[in-house]
Amino acid sequence: MGDYRGVSDMQEKSSQGPEPSDGERHGSPSGTGGQPPVRPVIAAAAAKRANASVIGMIIALVISIAAFLPIILMNPSPKSDGYRPNIDVAAVARNATDVAGFTPVAPDMGSTFTSNYARWESGSGSGVPAWEVGYLTPKESFIGLVQTSQANPTWLLQQTKSAPVTGTRSAGGREWELRDTGKGEKSMVLAYRGTTVVLTGTAQLDEFSVLAAAVVKSLDSNPAVTISPSPSTSP
Repeated sequence: MGDYRGVSDMQEKSSQGPEPSDGERHGSPSGTGGQPPVRPVIAAAAAKRANASVIGMIIALVISIAAFLPIILMNPSPKSDGYRPNIDVAAVARNATDVAGFTPVAPDMGSTFTSNYARWESGSGSGVPAWEVGYLTPKESFIGLVQTSQANPTWLLQQTKSAPVTGTRSAGGREWELRDTGKGEKSMVLAYRGTTVVLTGTAQLDEFSVLAAAVVKSLDSNPAVTISPSPSTSP
């Protein structure tokens, strides 16, 4: 009987497993995996220095913006709905008169049409020197004006984008030749007082007519261009 109790006691001890250690009995983890995460602690002086650096950067940024803001406000970027260059077409035309050999047109458009360029082209590319002005219309369209005393059929086709003649249109008391590409761009052509004027753009015909009438008025006020005949040779 004693032997059987001994065997039973041994079996009970083996089935119970190892006894917990002292650390486990007191709730303290024995391995490194059970340790709580270490939280860094920043000293008060270091935190104060870090905050001071951030505040300094913000102050420097504000000062920089305040310094550049007046410059930006004094130089606004062009706006498509309000910005228009102010070109004195009449002044540029007067300066080009001597080299042109005629008085370039400078139609008085008041404040309705504005010009974004006015220049004399020597004709190095086309072979035909010409006076060129660009106009922005009240409806935000564009009409380019070209005037020359040396027009030829090839140059005229280039200026009108090879558009066919589709009729005539009266403006300023003169009949202008109307050419239309059929793609929104059109031209009005007038040969008058020794020069040829071509208006080309995407504007509506009513705006073309307004500019064309002003062109005729300018042409009438300028001296007519006369072409001297070639001197005859004596037999």
